[in-house]
Amino acid sequence: MATITPEVLREEAKRDTRGRRIVEAERWRELLAAYATSELTQAQFARREGVNYHTFVARLNRERGRSQPAGGNPAFIEARVSAAGWSAGSALEVQLPDGAIVRGSDPATVAALVRALGRTG
Repeated sequence: MATITPEVLREEAKRDTRGRRIVEAERWRELLAAYATSELTQAQFARREGVNYHTFVARLNRERGRSQPAGGNPAFIEARVSAAGWSAGSALEVQLPDGAIVRGSDPATVAALVRALGRTG
């Protein structure tokens, strides 16, 4: 009978002062690119790659934020509805920056209400 000799492979990863493994920036770029094509959930991918789930999600969100336009999403966009393109009974819905939603069928009334809420809110 052959003898089995265990072998310990030691990963010489850099660690911070709390003992957490430091993943280099290049490796994070590789991981994020691989995740984009993996069809796995974030949790499944993090587990498979051996990275902390919460760190992975934070890195993913940070990278997604970089791909957004520099100004981010505008707080308000003015839209004009022409009489020619408007039919009676059509519904309008405006979501305000604080999450409030204004609905109506008359553009002038909806616009007046949005202006009024903007001054008091």
